[in-house]
Amino acid sequence: MKLQGRHAIITGAGQGLGAEIAARYVAEGASVLLCARSAGSLHEVQVRLSADLAPGQRVLIQTADVGDRAQVDALVATARAEFPRIDILVNNAGVYGPMGPLEEVDWDEWVSAVTINLLGTVYPCRCVVPTMRRQGYGKIINLSGGGATSPMPRLSSYATSKAGVVRFTESLALDVQADHIDVNAIAPGALATRLTDQLLAAGPGTVGQAFHDRIRTLSADGGTPLAVPAALCAWLGSAGSDGITGRLLSAVWDPWPTLAERREELAGGDIYTLRRITPEDRGKRWETPK
Repeated sequence: MKLQGRHAIITGAGQGLGAEIAARYVAEGASVLLCARSAGSLHEVQVRLSADLAPGQRVLIQTADVGDRAQVDALVATARAEFPRIDILVNNAGVYGPMGPLEEVDWDEWVSAVTINLLGTVYPCRCVVPTMRRQGYGKIINLSGGGATSPMPRLSSYATSKAGVVRFTESLALDVQADHIDVNAIAPGALATRLTDQLLAAGPGTVGQAFHDRIRTLSADGGTPLAVPAALCAWLGSAGSDGITGRLLSAVWDPWPTLAERREELAGGDIYTLRRITPEDRGKRWETPK
């Protein structure tokens, strides 16, 4: 029960990874406020998770589009009214956005994806940080992914927004560190979700043959189990990860269960961060022109 007595807001919790994170949080003892754009899917999750709650534990839901500031304001206001604290914010809501060459995709869809993925992460953080500062404690977990660390042609809005999420995470972590608020991003792994189905439906002509082949293989194999990134989210929301902040952690590849033993090493370096690669990093000596 790593999260017993803690209170969390989880966005994009109506299905897929968000619903899995919500289930893990409830199983670990947290009370949660879940949001998504679909009321129907949220209600189903609420019913499922409310079947076996501990005394005082709550599962609340509220429809909200994280790209809409007024709806985010209302969501956080509900959390403040219903919970004694806001211990954790999990920014999970996201979309792939338009697929195809930049000059051919719908521009409004491109902007909308950045609004949901990036601003829909930044603004909820802005709303909860004052509460967490007053508490002198908090946990913020932002969902990033492969789009943050690798180029994704024909998915430029997704890649751009997810890279922005990581740099924002690193920046906010330093802003709030003195108030004992930890801010981290996670790469959940290659998940087989409804977003994967959207990529397959788009076809190789839209997303590129190589990428489409990779997604088709992922879908056939089942992808990374949702329980894996959900477990990382639970750990980052727990006291066990206190002091680990400003990092992009891979749920699949990084030894995150042991990172508590490496707090000092992490704090003093740039491991699990986004940095520019120089020739020297690759063993090359390129002289600066005179």
